[in-house]
Amino acid sequence: MIAYVQGKLAFKCPTHVIIDTGGVGFHINISLNTYSRIAEPEETGSTALKLYTYLHVKEDAHTLYGFAEEGERRLFTHLLSVSGIGPNTCRMILSSITPQEMEQAIIRGEVGLIQRIKGIGPKSAQRIILELQDKLKKEGPGSLISVPVNNTVKDESLSALVMLGFAKNLAEKVLDKLMKNDNDTNFTVESLIKAALKNL
Repeated sequence: MIAYVQGKLAFKCPTHVIIDTGGVGFHINISLNTYSRIAEPEETGSTALKLYTYLHVKEDAHTLYGFAEEGERRLFTHLLSVSGIGPNTCRMILSSITPQEMEQAIIRGEVGLIQRIKGIGPKSAQRIILELQDKLKKEGPGSLISVPVNNTVKDESLSALVMLGFAKNLAEKVLDKLMKNDNDTNFTVESLIKAALKNL
């Protein structure tokens, strides 16, 4: 898997970008949500760009999809796991609604909101909710919001525990308790995760 592509922005339009990395141009499909997050070079004085990516492999094509935030990529992969939902439909969804709004719509079971998205009918909307509602509830509200770059030991430990399948709310309570009870302990990410696993 290609986790991200970082380089110079060579071309940008609402459907895709081309990022030049070491003389190789990567054609990366994007959503309107990501497009709106990519600053113009004139605004920043730089053409540097980093996108989190997902490589979709078919017999006749390898297609890269790019995301401004890790949370958007995570929702993309969740949606892609729903039967009958392909990558282009996922991109349409993320171009019509923000990842956070989509997350809340799924958790609350808002079929009407989801089916208003082009290409999503009542049955597809119900299927998305049916297959993803419990998964997103388990991860906890706001799980699609990207963790800041300067991750703390707690942030990284929490992220790891959620990826291991533990409910975000429960894992966070355990981590808070461990760090509160052991003020003198200089936890590393590894030691904090190991301690948390004994309490989960």
